[in-house]
Amino acid sequence: MPELPEVETVRRGLNQLTPKHKITGGDVLLDRTIAYPFSAEEFLNGIKEREIISWHRRGKYLIAELTSALEDKETRGQGDKVKNSSSSSLGVHLRMTGQLLWLDRDEPLHKHTRVRLFFGEEWELRFVDQRTFGQMWWVPPQVETQSIITGLAKLAADPFSTEFTVEYLANKLKNRRRAIKTALLDQSVVAGIGNIYADEALFLSGIRPETLCINLQVEQIERLHSSIIKVLQTSIEAGGTTFSNFLNVKGVNGNYAHVAWVYNRTGQPCRVCSHPIERIKLAGRSSHFCPQCQN
Repeated sequence: MPELPEVETVRRGLNQLTPKHKITGGDVLLDRTIAYPFSAEEFLNGIKEREIISWHRRGKYLIAELTSALEDKETRGQGDKVKNSSSSSLGVHLRMTGQLLWLDRDEPLHKHTRVRLFFGEEWELRFVDQRTFGQMWWVPPQVETQSIITGLAKLAADPFSTEFTVEYLANKLKNRRRAIKTALLDQSVVAGIGNIYADEALFLSGIRPETLCINLQVEQIERLHSSIIKVLQTSIEAGGTTFSNFLNVKGVNGNYAHVAWVYNRTGQPCRVCSHPIERIKLAGRSSHFCPQCQN
């Protein structure tokens, strides 16, 4: 599943390619990909003839601010501060296998293509999703985004937000009798982290994945806080992680897998101490760790 670095990589790519392009039409090939409105026709009619101002990320969600191509240019580029009566939003969640690809309109259709958004006669933004769990939303003008994309309201602080402090993380973990690895996967604890970067952050902070939150010391939480930010930044710089199907908007793999500390490296030597990396199951999810470096 694409996690924060992969979604952020896609966001940056989209912001380089799509702004000031008008959506001239589209095609929905799998109706259930559209979470709102409940009619594919209404979805396409809602976004048609609107331009993309910019893309934002909230946890693993992507949100594009849209506006009519005729809207006063003075309101553009002000991000979340301005939402005119004619502006609306396009939301996307990639879920497990979703890809947003910026392609030439003549590019042959992949068999897992679910939605196509056309930008003139030359380009399109194509949503490809093998497992079909990905979703898209159109939020009409003057409607609160969270009222339509309801998952946004459940998200905790983003690791790159000013809200995400050591004190914030400590308070979220306080008195929890659950494994720290499981807690980090909870989007109400910290937004955007999944299996890959939970393992990586725990390695960097020297904490075993099965350690109960209630048993963590202050200095461990401090290390974990900085490790979360560090590993996410490193992966974003590498363009995310591709173990199976993640691609950026230009169809390029992420490179973080080549430098991962523990994730998906069962039996391989630890990059620090050379002890073989081990794997255990926690709440049905694989956890990779070094038993010598993490305690």
